[in-house]
Amino acid sequence: MKRISALLLTLLIGTSGAWTQGKISGLMYGDYFYNIARDTAFARTALPNSALTGEKSLQGFQFRRIYFTYDHDISEQFSGRFRLEADQVAQTTDGKVSVFVKDAFLRWKNLFRGSDLVFGLQPTPAIEIVEAAWGYRSLEKTIVDLRGVAPSRDLGLALRGKVDTAGVFSYWALVANGSGNRPENDKYKRYYLGVHLRPIKNLQVMAYGDYAARAAKTNQFSTDVPKETMSNGVMTYDAFVGYNEADKFSIGLEGFMVTAMNEYVPAGETAYKNRNATGISVWATVNFQPDIAVVGRFDFLDPNTDAKIKGDARNYILGAFVWKPTKNVHLMPNVQVETYEAVPNGVAYDPSVTGRFTFAYFFQ
Repeated sequence: MKRISALLLTLLIGTSGAWTQGKISGLMYGDYFYNIARDTAFARTALPNSALTGEKSLQGFQFRRIYFTYDHDISEQFSGRFRLEADQVAQTTDGKVSVFVKDAFLRWKNLFRGSDLVFGLQPTPAIEIVEAAWGYRSLEKTIVDLRGVAPSRDLGLALRGKVDTAGVFSYWALVANGSGNRPENDKYKRYYLGVHLRPIKNLQVMAYGDYAARAAKTNQFSTDVPKETMSNGVMTYDAFVGYNEADKFSIGLEGFMVTAMNEYVPAGETAYKNRNATGISVWATVNFQPDIAVVGRFDFLDPNTDAKIKGDARNYILGAFVWKPTKNVHLMPNVQVETYEAVPNGVAYDPSVTGRFTFAYFFQ
């Protein structure tokens, strides 16, 4: 942390002329949180696929995200972004809040008419479009991000742009490592493609898909010598539709499906099956006046749709009141609730409930 701070100070002093040609911005948001309810078995078993963690009555203050961003228009054709992020999940070896590189990319604008080429650590089409429409990342991630369906960042090469001059139809293609913000450690890549439509004012539709290549796996039930190998790639499909009336209301609906090929063997069987996961998220925001709003959201997740697999489905509910005392400050008391599907032996888990007072501050 000290080394990064010293490096930033050196850059600011030593390149002050260059910095004035760019733009510095950032944000901070966090909460005072209180875990109102948890099932006692929850803490003992570390229930999988849970959005709400931590034991009952745990409470305190936390930063969930801090950004420091520098954007630089290098020339008419080129621009770049460098962004650092700090949060309480990324920690140093002695448990302190750590800083890591969130974005580091170069954009070649209008490589051909209406299309940009982007190289580096950058956002992915899986999340950025929906997150912008959702508008309340300070409260929670989108369902695809929250449930780890796709990374919000990846290191690779993207081509994105508008097909028509009016911007009704746009596209985003990305070939990347598939390892998010982490360094690459294998030869396999992830291939992303998103298309975005704005057919009428205030309405947007997105269709998205990606393929994450993985090493072939050995079929342990094969009688061949050597044993046959099978595909182990993962296909992800996502669709989103949203409608927004500025300073009045917005609604959104997102659904995804993930197919992990030859992922698991059901109990008592001798053949691999694909694991199919599905999820849906719906939200609405209502602005009573420009500085006051209410937000509601419901998510459903089923990590494995196989009828024989029970006890893994989750419901997530978020309700919030938003007050904006000034343009770049949001104060948001909110409640999160997560419910859990009962397991086959009849064990049912009580819902998890967390209350928070969330604050968000944006500077630019």
